[in-house]
Amino acid sequence: MEVIAEGLAFPEGPVVMADGSVIVVEVMGGRITRCWNGRNETICEIGGGPNGLAIGPDGGLWVCNNGGLGASGAGTEGRIERVDLSTGKFERVYDSCDGIALEAPNDLVFDSSGRLWFTDLGTIHDSGKAYGGFYSCLPDGSEITAIKRNALSYNGVGLSPDEKHLYVADTFQARVYRYDARLEEQEPQYVATAMGDVAFDSLAVTASGNICVATVLGGGVSTVTPDGKVTMLDVPQDSLVTNIAFGGEDMRDAYLTFSGPGQLVHMRWEEPGLKLAFNA
Repeated sequence: MEVIAEGLAFPEGPVVMADGSVIVVEVMGGRITRCWNGRNETICEIGGGPNGLAIGPDGGLWVCNNGGLGASGAGTEGRIERVDLSTGKFERVYDSCDGIALEAPNDLVFDSSGRLWFTDLGTIHDSGKAYGGFYSCLPDGSEITAIKRNALSYNGVGLSPDEKHLYVADTFQARVYRYDARLEEQEPQYVATAMGDVAFDSLAVTASGNICVATVLGGGVSTVTPDGKVTMLDVPQDSLVTNIAFGGEDMRDAYLTFSGPGQLVHMRWEEPGLKLAFNA
């Protein structure tokens, strides 16, 4: 593994850009950062708790902002935001669904039609856990749909190569679930669970349809096949690997965020990752 960037304030959400740079959020720093050529450049000080990132059909950078999760796990004003990469200006697009406020949007993916799908981790308060969910919306701000409410702790999300299904990772249950790509409330289908006393974070899908899930708390990266078989790539115990993203000409360049030591690392993967619908 090669360290690409360090000194980051809890990096997550890597997006591999066409120019070879990698954009990450710094969750605890409230900012979005471009990492390339041995340097880190601030794109914007977005505030709150930026979490997941994705390039949209408009070339903008879309952000799941958990609202600012502190030590207690309680955030405020969870929202979906868009960043203009040329200026660093950002705008809020969604902060509620059907009049119900979002809790802590976490991760997102665009399908080839330009529709956005995102998870909400929920928040932890002194009085207990507020549930999250799974949503879909249009990037013009005109429509948002709840696919699943009252999910325990949804985190990573990714599309199957044929875009017929979406996979979500539940952090506290360390499970992967599958949804049909339908715009209606539905119950998920169980795919697999992790090995050992670990938790699931973000994920990325490979070109063959395998689901690679960042596995925290003494884990690494779990590779889950669509039929539920699980293998594990171990990483150093103090790394706190939270995300994986693919890029490069052959899509075998894997970028992992080690949120504990504040690093973005690179390694070669054994199979190509799935190309995302949009890049910039």
